Formats: sequence, C-alpha cells, structure tokens
Amino acid sequence: MAIEEDVMEVNTFIYLFLEFLWTLLRSIFEIFKAMIRVVVPTEPKSVEGQIVLISGAGHGMGREMALRFARLGATIVCVDINPKGNQETMIMIKQEKGNSYKYECDVTDRAAVMELAAKVRKEVGDVTILVNNAGIMPCKPVLEQTETEIRLMNDLNINGYIWMIQAFLPSMIQRNHGHIISMSSMAGIMGIRNLVPYCGSKYAVRGIMDALAMELRADKRDLSGIKLTTVCPTIVNTGLCKKPRIRFEKLFKVVEPGEAADTIINAMRRDQIEITIPQDLHYVNRYLFRLLPFQAACLWSEFFDAGVDADD
Repeated sequence: MAIEEDVMEVNTFIYLFLEFLWTLLRSIFEIFKAMIRVVVPTEPKSVEGQIVLISGAGHGMGREMALRFARLGATIVCVDINPKGNQETMIMIKQEKGNSYKYECDVTDRAAVMELAAKVRKEVGDVTILVNNAGIMPCKPVLEQTETEIRLMNDLNINGYIWMIQAFLPSMIQRNHGHIISMSSMAGIMGIRNLVPYCGSKYAVRGIMDALAMELRADKRDLSGIKLTTVCPTIVNTGLCKKPRIRFEKLFKVVEPGEAADTIINAMRRDQIEITIPQDLHYVNRYLFRLLPFQAACLWSEFFDAGVDADD
C-alpha cells in the first residue's frame, strides 16, 4: 500500500508539474498576443444590424454613442429616466436616417428593468450590445455627502448595472453572441478626493465586469461569443464634473463627449477588455502608479494635481 501511495504521489506531482508548464507556455503566448495587438490592433468588427441598448442615452456620452452606433448601421434603443432628453436623442438619430426606439426607465428599479427587457425583446428584438452608461457623481468631501445622495448613487452606479446585466445577458447566452460595455472611471482605478463614495461605486463596476468575465469563462457552455469592455474615462465634459482641477492641461485635458464616444466604440469593435480615456492613462496607471509604494504614488498624484473640487 505504501508503494502504491508513493507512486500516486509521484504521478500527481508529475501531472501538476506538466500542467504548470503548459499554463506557463499558454500565458507567455497570451502576453505576446497582447503585445502584438498594441502595435497591430485587430480589425474593428461590424455592428451593422446589431441592437444596441444604451442607458443614459438622453445626454452626454450616452447620446454621442447612440448617434455613432446608428451611423454604423445599428438599431439603437435609447433608455433614460429623462423623457425629454431621450426623445431628443431618438429624433436626432432619425434625422440622420437611423433606426431608433426610446424607452423611459428607472434602472435602479429591478422590476422596471425586467419589464423593459421583455418589452424591448417583443417590440425591437434581442439586445446584442448593452451599454451601461447611466450614472451620477456627487462631488464633495465624504462627511458632507448625505445618506440619500450616497444610496441613490450606489443604486444607479452599481445596482442599476447589475439589473441590466441580469435582464439582457440571458438572451446573449442563448445565442452565444453579445457585448456588454460598462462605464467605470479613472476614479475606479485610483482614489480621488471629493469623490470617495463615487470612487467606491466605480471600483465596484470594474469588479463586477472582471468577475463576470471569469464567470462566463468558467461556464461549461461555449460563451466565447460574449465580449466585455470596461471604460475608465478621466474628466469628460458632460456636466457631471462641475469643477475640474487640472494642473497640466496638455496631459490631462477635459475630453469632449464625442471624442470619448469615438474611443469607446472603437475599443468595443476591437474587443478591448479595458480602456481609459485618454487611452495612454491605462499604461501610466497600470505600469507606474501600481508598481510604486503607496506614499510614492501619492506624491506623484499630488504633483500632477488632476481631480475635481467640491461642488458649491
């Protein structure tokens, strides 16, 4: 028995060692693929004929993404709690001969989101591209933020995204086809003063998308046709950030919504998993700030002095 156990232990060790080597080789291969994609990006996929649902489509980046997706031949489902802005976006798309529908929905209400999904599926079809874009950003020191503000922000910025994923992911799984875009923020990568609860909500979005990617990968069904993109913009001129603070404007400029929308759609069409806006900030954060000790990273953050001042 002792000999048999020894043989089993040796066999187990050999198996684990070979599995380790195989994993290492595959990992190196994926690293080289990623490096090549930086130099030679993949060809953008077509979105013509796709059904794109965008929350927060009534203004800002949501509206700009809606217009651009429509110009690429997609059918746009505009979703917003603001009927006036939502109507305006739909009209703008139709004026450009695009195909668009509008629905008013409070995405913090799970029952309303599930009702929306059923209605869209019946009246438009299966959503193949979901853009989680709706959000709010209270800007003030954490001790000055009210319970009502914080709860509403988390309901919209976190729970609303989860409800939308639960509502529209099942049809993507059925067809092994779809793409989910979720708006995080540079405030979801690094801490920024006056945005403590907001940073928490945007870190959560990145966590949700990372975990969803792992869950889809672990599924026994082949779900490789479902892609995810997490977007981390810096300051975008949408009205959410009323008092941007930028020391070096050539490095950290305020981005216009149209420019941000172009970057997002390009990243989605190339199946990029995570991007920042501007895009070079992704590498600055990942390979500089994350490698530094916390106190050293704080010193550089204070030197660049980019962020937001508290609202009045």
